Amino acid sequence: MRPHLTARQAGLLNCHVCGQLARAPAEAAGPPRCPRCAAPLHLRKPASITTTWALILAAALLYLPANLLPIMVTTSLVNHQVDTIMSGVIFLWVDGQWPLAVVVFFASVVVPLLKILALTHLTASVQRRSRHRTLQRARLYRLVEFVGRWSMLDIYVITLLVALVQFRGLATVEAGPAAVAFGAVVVLTMFAALTFDPRLIWDPLTDSEASDHD
Repeated sequence: MRPHLTARQAGLLNCHVCGQLARAPAEAAGPPRCPRCAAPLHLRKPASITTTWALILAAALLYLPANLLPIMVTTSLVNHQVDTIMSGVIFLWVDGQWPLAVVVFFASVVVPLLKILALTHLTASVQRRSRHRTLQRARLYRLVEFVGRWSMLDIYVITLLVALVQFRGLATVEAGPAAVAFGAVVVLTMFAALTFDPRLIWDPLTDSEASDHD
């Protein structure tokens, strides 16, 4: 069997800004640039592994305060209540709203943690140039990229509560310090998914195929 021809082997470069596929010039005075947006072209995203590792580490460090610190502070004439993510989930469960409790727990606790673990696995396997389960890892990356936006559910709920409660004048609802940490975790994992180059998953496999047929 003949090895599969990749864009890299065909001398094609993909613009990381606009997505334009262009052929690398044979001779150029400087780095090749995209014919559409004039952005510099690279075979792979520059410093993809190191940048992704830095973002993953920052997200992992912020994950603990995001879950342990207060995420919402409610003050009324007769009550002052401080809630973390887990205390809110427990309150919803005890109050009989278990479907909403499950959704909030999954979107605000499980999904960010799974994203950090998945990105760690992908980056470590790429750094080791692993050829194990390449298709499954590529699908895992697509899943991580897809579910990233749903991690902001808790922040959306707090925003709606702040607007609703203060509009009625019944109480004062403020976002706690965990809201900032939680939002940072979501943003950092989204950036980590963007800086990770999924083509690195396939490079060890295509390189070995090419060497076997030399």
